[in-house]
Order: sequence, then structure tokens, then C-alpha cells
Amino acid sequence: MGRIFICAGHGGYDGKPTDTGTIASPTTEAREMIQLRDLVAAELRSRSVEVLAVPDDLNSRQTIEWINSRQRSGDCALELHTGTSSNPTLRGASLFYIAGNPDRKTDAEQMLLALVGRVPQLPDRGAKPDTATTTGSLPFCRGIVIPSLLMEVGFLSNPDDRYLIQNRRRDIAAGITDGLAVWIGGGNPTAPTPQPADTYRPCNINLNGQLYGEEGAIVNGNAYIPIDLADSLGVSLSQAPQIRRVSYRNIVYIRAIELREFNISVRWDAATGTVALRSILNVCRRQINRIAGQGNTTELQLMMFLKANNEAALIQFPDLVKDIAKLYREECTIEGINYDIAFCQMCLETNFLSFGGSLTPAQNNFGGLGGIGAGASGASFPSPRIGVRAHIQHLKGYASKEFLVQEAVDPRFRFITRGIAPTVEYLSGRWSPDLHYGKKIMALLRRLYEEAGLL
Repeated sequence: MGRIFICAGHGGYDGKPTDTGTIASPTTEAREMIQLRDLVAAELRSRSVEVLAVPDDLNSRQTIEWINSRQRSGDCALELHTGTSSNPTLRGASLFYIAGNPDRKTDAEQMLLALVGRVPQLPDRGAKPDTATTTGSLPFCRGIVIPSLLMEVGFLSNPDDRYLIQNRRRDIAAGITDGLAVWIGGGNPTAPTPQPADTYRPCNINLNGQLYGEEGAIVNGNAYIPIDLADSLGVSLSQAPQIRRVSYRNIVYIRAIELREFNISVRWDAATGTVALRSILNVCRRQINRIAGQGNTTELQLMMFLKANNEAALIQFPDLVKDIAKLYREECTIEGINYDIAFCQMCLETNFLSFGGSLTPAQNNFGGLGGIGAGASGASFPSPRIGVRAHIQHLKGYASKEFLVQEAVDPRFRFITRGIAPTVEYLSGRWSPDLHYGKKIMALLRRLYEEAGLL
């Protein structure tokens, strides 16, 4: 039996005096998860399972380094978090695993079953790939050598979940322990037996519909490919030290899913044991992040993307859902702005038209725009079309020095330093104080193109 590394997720520094995580007065995410982590560790030890608790004064990078320096074959790692949302009705538990790894998905599903079995009042939000997160990947799932999962126990921003986290702590800990005991004890009958480094299982590689001449390798349930293949795709990894490399039979391999960050589609076909890569795109990879330009999706593809991520919007705002993709395509085309990027930014700002934050549907403010003399609620516009137009004009102000085609309706257009943000990444810290803002938009854009079959 291997060992379990367990981390409370917060408590370190990460550039702050203290990293508290979500704050829900009078408590914090760090406080709640440290207490839960300690209960899980004690319960595991009572079942004769060896546990290593990650020190609470480490930040995310240090946590990964701490685990990697101590890991052994057969170990696994779990990080505990709570979710947070501007929508206080959002609740439930989720488990995140590295995308494209069916073994980790099965482990995550079993963990959730064990948790809700002990605390059925906690909704099961499902096992999700880390590509479904706002940033498109999770360092804890990708940076750790051994199998790892990240759990969101519930939403601290939801009063019902917060009550369960604080008052059913022992039951939650018992549920997590049940799931961990199955995971570390090999209770998953479909999981492969750990193999020594010189006998990794092979996998096929499909590149743009054709079988590649070399095989990949399965390491800890993840598909790895020869680094030469990345070079042939025009992907330079010399400036990407975070990409995990393994040496196997004198060949350097990289984890296939990491190529997704370079706008290459990566999919796993379990039936044939094949990792499929797609690099010949209908979208130019080198310009995928440029704000000025043309979009690539159809109106229907945009609507399906919105529906897939918030089906409730069809009931809440049927007219808006019916028209919004058309409005973005039309308004962006007039001003020469990539409507795919603008649409994804709208999805981020409104949480796929869920709203729930300071913005309300009645404002028709889909880009989170501020107004002149407006309060915390931001600007308001008389119709959805005018709201979309203001959003596009604000984007154009950042991305280009070209004149507006239509009369300005963006109340803050004249205050923008024109052309300061030609690509999405430059919006970080400008459009939003979030330094990962551009990365979050790009993560949504990749999901849109994958679901549309363009990436």
C-alpha cells in the first residue's frame, strides 16, 4: 500500500502576507480546510494508512516541489479546497483530475461517491477534467509526479454548504477517507497495476488522422509522447520549464495533454489505446489570441457552447440566448474584432449568463464595463445590442488604433490608451485586476474551438 499526501490548499503565502483563500466571515477557506485535512489525516492513520500532511506555510509551487521530492511509486496526493461564486445559490462537491486520464477520472468518481455516501445532503457536481476550470489547467493535477486529484468540498460562499463544512466536518472527513482508502488500496478494479519505469505500457499516437510512426507511453495513467513530435509540430518547449519530461529507453517524453496550452487538440481514445493530436487547424494557431480579426465559429456553435455550459439560461433568458450569438457576430464584424474572443469574454464576465455577481441581466452589460460616475454595479445599456456594441467598442479600444465604425456608446472609450492590448493576455490586470484574466479567456476559447471541432 502506498502513502497519501494531503494538502489543505491554502495557508501559504502566494505573494500575500497570508493565503486565506475564500473569505466568508467569520471564517476562511484556509481555516476550514486545515481543520478538515487534520481530521482526514487522523482517520487515515487510524486505518493504518501512512499520511504526509503538506506544511501550511508553502505556496502552490513549493507544495508541488515538496511532494515531488518525497514521492514514491504507489503514492497519491489530494488537495482540499472549497469553491466560491458570486452566485450564492451555487453549491456542491467536485473533484478535478488531469484531462485525458480515464484512470484519474474513475478515481475521482469513486471519491465523490464515497463523500456523498456519508453526507448525502452535499450535492455531487461530478468529476471534471482540469481543462474545465477557469484557467484551463490545475498545477496540482499536472505538476505532481504521482497520481493527484483536487477536491472542492463545497462552496464556502453558499450558506448550506458552509453549514455542512462546519457542522458535518467529521462525516465529510470520513467520506473523504473512505474514498482515499479505496484509491490507495487499489480498490479500483480497472486501474492498471503500477509498473517499473522500464515497462511503461505503450500507446498509439494519431496525428491529424494518421497513425504516427512512433509509439507513446502510459505513465501514471497519462499519455506521454516523444518530445521530437512536439518539435515537428512547431511547438517550442525550451521556454516551458513547467512541462514535465520523463526519460524512457533513452528517449525524452512529454505529457501529451500539455500540448493543449499550445493550441493543439489532445484527445484519448480508450477503445484503441490511442492519443489523438490535431494540429492542422481551421484556426491559425499563431493568431488565435489576437483580438482584432475575424472569428471562426458559426452562430449555432456559439449558441451550443453557451447551452452546454448553462442550459438554465434557455429558460431564464430565452430571447437573449436566441439573439446573443448573432449580436456578437454582427457587432464584431462591423468593428473588425474576433467575435469568438469577445463571446468567450462575455461568458467569463457573466458566468455564461448566470450573472449572480454585481451585474444584473437588466443592465445589458456583458463585458463588465464601468460607467462614468457609476457605482459598483457598473454601466447600464438600453438594449442587448447596445450592450454588446459597447463591449466590442471597449475591446477595440484596447486592441487597435483604428477609428470606430459606429457611434461610440462605450462610456469609457475615450479613456483607453489605444492599442495597448493587441492580444488577450494583455487584458490581464487592465480589463480586470485578475492577473490570470487573459488566461481564463483563452481557456474558454480553446474549449469553444474543441467543442466546435476547430481545434
